[in-house]
Amino acid sequence: MQKLFSFRFWNSIARLILRNREIILGLIVIITIAFATQWKHMQFTHTEANLLPDDHPINEEYNQFLDKFGEEGNLIILGVENKNLETFQNFNAWNELADSLATFKEIEMVLSTSNLPNLSKTEDNKKFIVGPVLTEQLRSNEDLKDFKQKLFNDLPFYKNLIYSENDSVIRTAIYLKKDIVNTVERKEFILDDFVPLVNAYSDKYNLDIRTSGMPYIRTLNAQNIVDEIGMFLLAALLVTSGIFFFFFRSWRATFISIVTVVIGVMWAFGILGWIGYEITVLTALIPPLIIVIGIPNCIFLINKYQQEIKNHGNQAKSLQRVITKVGNATLMTNLTTASGFATFIFTESKLLVEFGVVASICILAIFLLSLMIIPIIYSYLPIPKERHLEHLGKTWINSFTDWNERMVKRQRIPIYITSVVVLILSFIGIYQIKVSGSLIEDMPKGMQFYKDIKFFEESFDGIMPLEIVVYSRNEKVTGLKTLKKLNKLEEHIIETPELSRPMSIVSAVKFSKQAFYGGDPEYFELPSTYDAVTMSELVKKSSNDISLMKSFVDSTGRNARITTFMKDMGTDRMERVEENLREKIKTIFPDDRYEVSLTGKALVFQKGTDYLINNLILSLSLAIVLIALFMAWMFKSLRMIFVSLVPNLLPLLITAGLMGYLGVPIKPSTILVFSIAFGISVDDTIHFLAKYRQELTANNWRIKKSVYAALRETGVSMFYTSIVLFFGFSTFTISSFGGTVALGALVSATLLFAMAANLLLLPSMLLSLERSIANERTLKKPAIPLVEPVSDEEE
Repeated sequence: MQKLFSFRFWNSIARLILRNREIILGLIVIITIAFATQWKHMQFTHTEANLLPDDHPINEEYNQFLDKFGEEGNLIILGVENKNLETFQNFNAWNELADSLATFKEIEMVLSTSNLPNLSKTEDNKKFIVGPVLTEQLRSNEDLKDFKQKLFNDLPFYKNLIYSENDSVIRTAIYLKKDIVNTVERKEFILDDFVPLVNAYSDKYNLDIRTSGMPYIRTLNAQNIVDEIGMFLLAALLVTSGIFFFFFRSWRATFISIVTVVIGVMWAFGILGWIGYEITVLTALIPPLIIVIGIPNCIFLINKYQQEIKNHGNQAKSLQRVITKVGNATLMTNLTTASGFATFIFTESKLLVEFGVVASICILAIFLLSLMIIPIIYSYLPIPKERHLEHLGKTWINSFTDWNERMVKRQRIPIYITSVVVLILSFIGIYQIKVSGSLIEDMPKGMQFYKDIKFFEESFDGIMPLEIVVYSRNEKVTGLKTLKKLNKLEEHIIETPELSRPMSIVSAVKFSKQAFYGGDPEYFELPSTYDAVTMSELVKKSSNDISLMKSFVDSTGRNARITTFMKDMGTDRMERVEENLREKIKTIFPDDRYEVSLTGKALVFQKGTDYLINNLILSLSLAIVLIALFMAWMFKSLRMIFVSLVPNLLPLLITAGLMGYLGVPIKPSTILVFSIAFGISVDDTIHFLAKYRQELTANNWRIKKSVYAALRETGVSMFYTSIVLFFGFSTFTISSFGGTVALGALVSATLLFAMAANLLLLPSMLLSLERSIANERTLKKPAIPLVEPVSDEEE
């Protein structure tokens, strides 16, 4: 009864598709055009990837910091080595570049050697005044020498702000207006105005100008994503269609497959525009993913159609059987693949939720397109010629299936031993895996902006901002007691090799004392109690302009901000630095008088990585449970769940072990591999077990005959699809992003291991377990008869 219902359902679907060809094609065209109209709504992300949910305490703490002090990620840095500025002409050109940048409406402020403010007292010693360090253009190399002498020796306030610790690099700080930092205006300004101007000065005066800062890095990184989308699409299409043609040797079949996946890509872009999700480093992978996943659908459907044609030559019957026999199995495989992506929805990370939603929708869409387009197009075409069917009987394919059968029949013990040894080695490798919370590790290392990041990191001891906010409960943070505590914390930061020299209100107060004592750099220190009283009188009579670092104290005067920069380091080391900082903070700032918080983009990203890893482990577990439930529903056998999961979990463990041996860390990009690969690799298991179940009922529960028959019929398709998937995901390795390269390489490797496990280990287990699983009592009729034989009479 169940079999009859399933047959009738899919037979009805087949008739619906084939009898309404024009209507369905028309609907596909209309939907495709409708999605094409949504392309204009696609937007590339202008904000950084936030791996934490909005209501996470770390995010809330960071948002509170932004409320107090404003956007921290609005700083762009220009740097040039001191040796490039040995002539006054070059130095004037460097200053002229800063002055030119200051004229743009998108710039809030520029701090450079052309406009450095200097603090001093009036002649009557009654108040402080602010004046420029450089009053006019340099006119000789002697002027340049005098200026550098003053900057490097007399103005310690600017150390690590304008010049590096060892005086080897001079830089200009450019502050964008905060309201454009996360908008398209930032991108347009940097690409259309900023970069061309800097390049023009660099070329004209032969200055090796280095550029960094989060707005600049984000813009070039995002532009690189845009540039790579087209490259991925073309590479994925050429590679997968090329392999498809190699296997089928049919231009017609190849063209039909290309048309199908291209429409799927058009839908993917349309869905992104329609839903309103931004294109990020992850969602940018969805269109090529559709090609890579869609081509195997085409392989199963076209291969089945050609097998039917070869068997009986009746085109109408062949097209109907393609939908009736393969439709349900293909639906289940696409559902499991979509499930692997859909588990990302439960991570609560916006970046991954959007990726999971769009990817799972698009995978189901490409299934529907394949199921409708391929039979419909073939219905208008003549029956394939004999040469189009030659691949079904190729000698090398037969040799491969013969070898596969011999291995399963005669070498089961070596297969098990090899599997156990590989499993043990994998566990050893897994224990060597490290976690990476680096902000820049996945950035394209060949790009100039990445090299500039490393340049500034080496010159200024860090590039990733770490913010410390000290809230004083009893007094303003400008009080001498609090300033001394802040200074003690700064001294600890300076002693920490992974952190740069900090900037805070402490530096401004030290600069004030230096000015109080006539600019003598020996007095660049916190004032004594007596000096503080005297200086406060001068401050009251002075203009507000002396607040050189007013952004380091909020409007209430109770919150002080210390900004330091972290070197790029692994998560383990970063956690130790953070722990060390928190311990020092506890000893300096009593809880009853102060509240201290650590935040900043570097810390948020590191915490986001930890959060993401924990959640993706949960999502992988959910995928395993979900697919196990699929198996239980389909086969109604607990033992079959075990048999089906082992060949798909083993490749994941092998890949994890390889990551440990090869030094590939766990990070957001690599942790994605396991859910994606598991959802895809289990497809082969479903196809094999579906055919095995069919052969068991057809052969009166003769296990060996059923296993070998299933292996022969599905083995070729499994091999074809696995090879397509392997090379398809391998196209991601041409990316300049380390994360994308790792994703492509690891998924490709996992799918290759999964193919071997499904072709060797899975049938071996079925043969070894024999009667314990393959009988009518333990292997009940499935809830969905995936591939049941259809007699001519039924048709």
